[in-house]
Amino acid sequence: MFDQVMVRIASRFGRVEPRAAARAYLLGLLSNVERKNCWQLAEQAGHSRPGPMQRLLRYARWDADAVRDDLRAYTAEHLGADGAGLVVDETGFLKKGQASAGVQRQYTGTAGRIENSQVGVFLALATSRGRALIDRRLYLPEQSWCSDPERRHAAGIPEDIQFTTKPRLAGEMIAAALDTGITAFWVTGDEAYGQDPQLRAALEARGTGYVLAVACSMRVRINHGRTAVRADTVAERLPAAAWQRHSAGNGAKGPRYYDWAWIHIGTDCHRHLLIRRNRTTGELAFYLCWSPTKVALSELVRVAGVRWSSRSASRPPRARSDSTTTR
Repeated sequence: MFDQVMVRIASRFGRVEPRAAARAYLLGLLSNVERKNCWQLAEQAGHSRPGPMQRLLRYARWDADAVRDDLRAYTAEHLGADGAGLVVDETGFLKKGQASAGVQRQYTGTAGRIENSQVGVFLALATSRGRALIDRRLYLPEQSWCSDPERRHAAGIPEDIQFTTKPRLAGEMIAAALDTGITAFWVTGDEAYGQDPQLRAALEARGTGYVLAVACSMRVRINHGRTAVRADTVAERLPAAAWQRHSAGNGAKGPRYYDWAWIHIGTDCHRHLLIRRNRTTGELAFYLCWSPTKVALSELVRVAGVRWSSRSASRPPRARSDSTTTR
């Protein structure tokens, strides 16, 4: 399978040297090498120095978006469309310098705190056959980067790249995937994306269902849209009979069972507030859901669980060029 992928993307590298380096680079990322920087990846490939890997990352000319398109098509062909969904998530890359595009002190789930880092938004395709990343966008902070022409120029950021919010980046990737023929019935993501009304509206306009996490303070309309109530207040008012036990998918220790409840919100039967309750701690999580057709509670639970199983895919291994500037 690896060789099939390399054959597909080989034409995106105009010369033999970067093509060979790209193959060795990817094999190194997939290996058990503990630290995936250019020195270790070069040694894994049999080189005495990191030069070939550094040249690939710093100077080699190749079409990254075209490679992305090739891999996206390959993924769709092999994973199929059974229960297909798109998972949007972000991850951070911890950095020590200040020259890498988009780097600043910001919260990253990689460290679980505010750190000096870059943040990328990633899109994964998940089906019953497996899951894989199919797109990515670098988040470029507005004040520290987009409004600083000298810093942009030094990092090689094109002039047409402007500030874009993370939900907007997610929406662009989702639209691109659907426009290229990816079949996806659902989109799921965390609060950063569920709280954005424009992203939700764009998905509804395309007829794509969603199960998106939201904060407990999100106000939803119940009683056929006549009353706006906080999500956590809705949960407090639910009777014991409203809760059902379902597995959100398999984890490291087997099925992950939670108590779940749902309630119609708005004025139609396609819009729900989904609530998850931890059976041990009682901790609650909330999701806004919309579907173009009627669905069962178990289907919404399944989609909510897909995000957890795809989180490892949104944290791809990353090689360092041992330089403060990234491509």
